[in-house]
Amino acid sequence: MPNSKLIDRCNRKLNYLRISITDRCNLKCIYCVPYDFIPKVPHKEILSYEEILRIVRISVHLGISKVRITGGEPLVRKGVYDFLKRLTKIEGLLDISLTTNGVLLKDNINKIKSAGIKRINISLDTLNRKKFKKITGYDFFNQIWEGIELAQKIGFDPIKINVVPLQGVNDDELQDIAALSIEYPFHIRFIEYMPMGTNQMEIDSHLLFPEIKKRIGQLGKLIPVDKGMNDGPSERFKFESARGEIGFIHPISRHFCNTCNRLRLTASGQLRPCLMSDVQVDLKTPLRKGCSDDELIEVFLKAASLKPSEHNLSVGHSAGVSAQMCAIGG
Repeated sequence: MPNSKLIDRCNRKLNYLRISITDRCNLKCIYCVPYDFIPKVPHKEILSYEEILRIVRISVHLGISKVRITGGEPLVRKGVYDFLKRLTKIEGLLDISLTTNGVLLKDNINKIKSAGIKRINISLDTLNRKKFKKITGYDFFNQIWEGIELAQKIGFDPIKINVVPLQGVNDDELQDIAALSIEYPFHIRFIEYMPMGTNQMEIDSHLLFPEIKKRIGQLGKLIPVDKGMNDGPSERFKFESARGEIGFIHPISRHFCNTCNRLRLTASGQLRPCLMSDVQVDLKTPLRKGCSDDELIEVFLKAASLKPSEHNLSVGHSAGVSAQMCAIGG
C-alpha cells in the first residue's frame, strides 16, 4: 500500500470513521423518520461484516484511529456482537465506541462488554415515559433506563446520553435531564436538531445552543472542562461537585466544520465526506468487483478530496440534503 494519509483540501486530518451497519431501527423518532415510508435497503445491498472489516483495516493504514458503530439501530443486526469482537481486535484503532437507542441494551450489555466495547452513546430525549412514546412511537423508556443503569454498574465509562432539544416537545425537561450529570457520572450531550431530508418536525421546533445553554445554566454555574485527545466537537462543562458532565454540540448555530475530522460509511457502502451533504463516493461496487486494497485507498482519497470546507445547513433550510438521518447513521 502507498503511504498515504487522509488529509483533505482544507488540511484537516481525517482520523474518525463513523460506520452504519444497518438502516433498520426498532424506533420511529419524529426527528429521524419521515411521514412517508422509506423502503429498506435489501439485505444483499448492505455491506457484509467481512467487507466492513476490510474497509476498516484499510482506513487504519490511512490514519483512521477512531471508529464509531451506528445504524439505524446497530444492535438489531444479526451477528453484531461477533462483529464487534473482531472489530476491537484490529490493530491501530485507539477508540471504538457504539451508539444505540438502548432498547436492546439491558439484555445484551454483557455481550457488548465481552466484545471489547468500553464506551457507549445512548439516545434519550426525555425522562417522561408518555413523552418517550410520543417521540419514538414505542413505550420502551423503562427498559432503556434499566439498560443505562446496568451499563454503569458493570463499568462502562463514560456513558454518554444524547439529547435533541425540541421546542414544544422536550424543552421543559432540559434542566431535569442536565441534572442527571449531578447524580450520575454520565456525559449528557445536548445536540442541535439538524434539518435533513423529510421528517415529522416543524420548523418552529428548533432550539439552538444559546437558548439551550441559558436554560441549563439556571441550574448552576457551568464550569468548562478541557477537551481530551479523542474528543469530538462537544463543548464540555460540568456543575460544581457533579459526578458527570454537560456537553453542547451546535452544528447549526456555531458550526465546527473547520475542525471536522470525520468520514461516514453508510450501510449500503457509500463513503460520505460530510453528514450535511448528499455527496458520496461508492466503495461497495469496486469492493465487490474484486478491487485491490490500493484501489480502495484511492476511493478513500477521493472522498477526502471532496470534503467541503463547510456546510450550508441552516434553520428551515435543508441545503439540498435529501438523505434521511436514519439512513446515514448521524
